[in-house]
Amino acid sequence: MFRKQTPYLYLILPAIFMIGFFFLPLFMAFGISLSDYSRDIYHPAFVGLANYAHLAQSAPFWHALRNTFVFLLGVVPAMVVLPIFLALLLNGKLKGISVFRSLIYIPVVISMVVVGIAWRWLYADDGLINWFLSLFGVGKVGWLVSPDIALYSVMIVVVWKGLAYYMMMYLAHLQSLSQDLYEAAEIDGANLWQKHLNITLPHLRPTMVMVGIISTIGSLKVFTEIYVMTRGGPVNATKTLVYYIYERAFENLDLGIASAAGIVLMLILLAFSLLEMKLSPKDEPAVAKPVEALKKAPSPLLPNQTGAI
Repeated sequence: MFRKQTPYLYLILPAIFMIGFFFLPLFMAFGISLSDYSRDIYHPAFVGLANYAHLAQSAPFWHALRNTFVFLLGVVPAMVVLPIFLALLLNGKLKGISVFRSLIYIPVVISMVVVGIAWRWLYADDGLINWFLSLFGVGKVGWLVSPDIALYSVMIVVVWKGLAYYMMMYLAHLQSLSQDLYEAAEIDGANLWQKHLNITLPHLRPTMVMVGIISTIGSLKVFTEIYVMTRGGPVNATKTLVYYIYERAFENLDLGIASAAGIVLMLILLAFSLLEMKLSPKDEPAVAKPVEALKKAPSPLLPNQTGAI
C-alpha cells in the first residue's frame, strides 16, 4: 500500500519549491501586469490587458524584441557548432592535454562583470584590438559606439565566454563513444570526414539539442553583458528585451509594463523550449553497428565495399 505512495512522497519537496519559486511569482507578476503603476507606485490602478495593448503598439518594445532575436540568431548557431570542433581537438590523448583543458575553461569561471570590463578595454578606441588592426593599416573601429556593430561586438564576447562550457558537454559525450566504432569505420575505408559525419555527429545529436535549448534560453535572457558593456546603447542598438524590462521596472518604476513584458518573455521562452524539445531525437542515435551501416548501399559520402569513393 505504502509502496505505491512512495514516489509521490519524493515529489513533495520539489513541488513545494516549484510552487514557491515559480508558480507563485508567476501569478504575482501576471497580477502586477494588469495594473498601472506609472502614476502612483503605491496605489496602482487596475487596467486589465491595457499594458499588453501598450506593448503591442510600443516601438521601443519591438525594437528590443528585434535586438533579442538578432542576438539569438547570432549566438545560438555559434554555441552549437563551434564547441564541437574544440571538443574534437581536446578529445585526443596528448601529453599535457588536461592542462590545456583547464586553461581553456578559465573564461567560463570568470565573472561576467570582469569579462565585460576587460572587453570594454579591448574594444576601446585606443584598445588592444584597434592597435592590432592598425598594424595592418586598418583605422579605428567603434566596436561599442557604432550602432551598426555594437550588438555583434557583444555577441563575440558571449560566444568567447561560453565556448568552453558547451565544449565540456560535448567532450563528456565524446569520451563515452567507443573508439572501436572509428576503427571499424576506418577498416571499411571511411576517411576522417566520413567518420565524424556518420559516427560523431549522430552520437552528439542529443547533446546538440541540449546545447541549443540552453543557449537559446541564455540568449533570450541576456542582460549582464549588455548592462556592463553598453547599457543598451548606442542609440538603443544593444537594448534587449530583458534590459527593456529592467529599464521600465527600475529606472521608470513602471512595474505594470515591465511585468507584462516579462510575461511575454516567459511565453517566448516556453515556446522555444517546447519547440526544441519536440524536435529533439526521441532515442539515442544508432551508431552501435557502423560496420553493417557502411557495408550497405554506398552513398556519395561513404566508400563502397571496394574502397573506391
